[in-house]
Amino acid sequence: MTKLSFGAHPHLLGFEQLERLVERTAKTAGEGYPPFNIEAVSDNEYRITLAVAGFADDDLSITVENRQLVVRGRQPEDAGERVFLHRGIASRAFQRSFVMAEGVEVARAGLEHGLLHIELRRSVPETVVQTIPIDRR
Repeated sequence: MTKLSFGAHPHLLGFEQLERLVERTAKTAGEGYPPFNIEAVSDNEYRITLAVAGFADDDLSITVENRQLVVRGRQPEDAGERVFLHRGIASRAFQRSFVMAEGVEVARAGLEHGLLHIELRRSVPETVVQTIPIDRR
């Protein structure tokens, strides 16, 4: 039995890139750290909040790579001065990725009380109606 790919459907012309985005998203779905929320602030504004307790703003980087929002966190190595009786606060490096739709851009980012807030905004394109003339033959 052959697998019919999403982009190969006869009614979906030019959606090959969307299929690649769906596959890329499915590959990153198993990530569990750090926990995050995604909120719809308005019809065209979104907020991603990541719980990054223990990370300073210098320990975090936010980049957009090929319509993929990538958040990385790396804490400096502990010099070994502290002796932990219990270590329940994670201090490991992480990378969390989010695929952004076309027209969505990062508006700003801020770190507050151990939560990294990333504000996203979708630009609304103008509606374009194109009339195609029919040639007589």
